[in-house]
Amino acid sequence: MVVVGARLIESHVKSSILLNRAWHVLTGDVEVQELLRMSNVNAVMRLLYNDHGPVHATIVSGASLEIMSLLLERGVVPSSVAHGVVGSEDYARLIVLLGAYLHDIGNSVHRHMHEAVGAQISYYILSRLLPEILPGEDERVIYRVRSEVMNVIHSTSMDVPALTIEASIVKVADGTDMAEGRARIPYSKGKVDMHALSAISIRKVEIEPGSVRPVRIKVTMNSYAGFFQLEQVLLPKVKLSKIGDFIEIAPLIASSDGEVKALQPIYP
Repeated sequence: MVVVGARLIESHVKSSILLNRAWHVLTGDVEVQELLRMSNVNAVMRLLYNDHGPVHATIVSGASLEIMSLLLERGVVPSSVAHGVVGSEDYARLIVLLGAYLHDIGNSVHRHMHEAVGAQISYYILSRLLPEILPGEDERVIYRVRSEVMNVIHSTSMDVPALTIEASIVKVADGTDMAEGRARIPYSKGKVDMHALSAISIRKVEIEPGSVRPVRIKVTMNSYAGFFQLEQVLLPKVKLSKIGDFIEIAPLIASSDGEVKALQPIYP
């Protein structure tokens, strides 16, 4: 069991030379970091929404790789491997990491259609960074990886069905970053409505192997208002993914005296 948070990425990038290299390139690239910063300028400062910057990108990257590891352990084959786009699971993990970290950069331009805009912006970033991440690799493979990452970013939109396992993983992982008011439905800070009340109701999100399906997402809530986040954020993403049959959602209610009660599991 792991807690969805900013530290989750560390174990995954340490376990792979390729992912470690990609992570250092992403986090050390001035353009990428400034796009994430501008994403928060628009989302947080101008729209008074929740975080869409580097912390969120880091959290989603870790959650994505955790979900992917559980699926790989149960024999799920990444689409990029199954369809002959890349030749190894490590490259499929790279696609997931790049897509997860860059998925919100379109917010640097505008919130409207930010997923499609982000995919377009990523074309230029990936064209510059992939040769550094994959030195000596055939340019045809680099072009394929670039297309797959762009697909991942575009597919994070709430109304776009995912076409690949990789895009599905990031789409679902994006919905797991909802603890401590970090809900994926944007809500205006200081405004008391269902978005805000449900967001602050989410205490903790965890990912672990499921008892029935490969992946269990545990969501601990302080009140039943948290179900709004499950119904409006996480479940729609799961249902528009290709991994719905591999996911089980376990809601829990934590009382003021510290008692935690497990509720009926959800099988999307």
